[in-house]
Amino acid sequence: MMATSGGWKGISPLPRANRQSPGPVLVPDLGAGVDQVTAPFDYAKWGGQLPDLAKEYADNKPVPHILLQDFLRAEAAFRAAQEFPPANGEAWTQYKHHNENKLGMAKQELFPPGLKEVTEELSSAQFLTWLSGLTGIPGLIADPSLEGGGLHQSTRGGFLNVHTDFSHHHYHEHWRRRINLILYLNPGWRPEWGGDIELWDVKMRSCVAKYPPLFNHALIFTTDERSLHGFPEPLRCPEHESRKSLALYYYVVESEGRIAHRSTNYRARPADGFGGAVLIWLDKKAVDLYSRAKARFRFSDEFASRMLGLLSGKK
Repeated sequence: MMATSGGWKGISPLPRANRQSPGPVLVPDLGAGVDQVTAPFDYAKWGGQLPDLAKEYADNKPVPHILLQDFLRAEAAFRAAQEFPPANGEAWTQYKHHNENKLGMAKQELFPPGLKEVTEELSSAQFLTWLSGLTGIPGLIADPSLEGGGLHQSTRGGFLNVHTDFSHHHYHEHWRRRINLILYLNPGWRPEWGGDIELWDVKMRSCVAKYPPLFNHALIFTTDERSLHGFPEPLRCPEHESRKSLALYYYVVESEGRIAHRSTNYRARPADGFGGAVLIWLDKKAVDLYSRAKARFRFSDEFASRMLGLLSGKK
């Protein structure tokens, strides 16, 4: 990968000459109401680069995306990493089935102060204006409930199979999911531990781009039925280490027409073989049933996690 002024270029087999260039990008006024000195996100720095970043975002393959280094101000990023809750805490929701092995925490009231401040900043009106300028998607809104997102953590052996995300918010029928932002908070992460996020082509023939989960790097990408991503190889980090991230999802409101919802769609890689593909498909169908029941009966992942814990004999 090659460094640029705004981030890291993804691995892509397509020459830039064959890519379509986006139209002109208008740089919004991001200064109103923002303390430029203390905000975790540096609006002066990233706002000035917005036209170039927007072009890079649109050009990158297999879906529009960009990885930005030094995403937060250094002091905000270090504080967030230092405060990140340990994996043995009781507040974590268990996401453990055939297609994933990770922990999640979506309740902002449980976040330490530094992580809560970052989450609030990246959900603010000023940041949403910047994000719409980057992605070319107007009207983006943040999700205060952090449904499916928030803090994520995976210990040794953790993984997330390649998938596309659920298309609509489980509790807001007309909220269509459009953008993912994943901020990595892993000081000292080593390449041999794995954990690179992979972006695959729509036919699942090959990984087109991959990025390690390095400290204060943020991956932003458009999420739709083409946005295949994951870290499918089990982590090889030491027992005392973990892959930590803050995941934020952004939506637009669709107010008219029939809403067609899609659940998380896990896909098999060529290396998974026939048997692996069958198990991935069966688990995907179970997740789809769970997702539909969740939207219908409005229970939370935390509730489901507690029930599974009781059934398994865990306190």
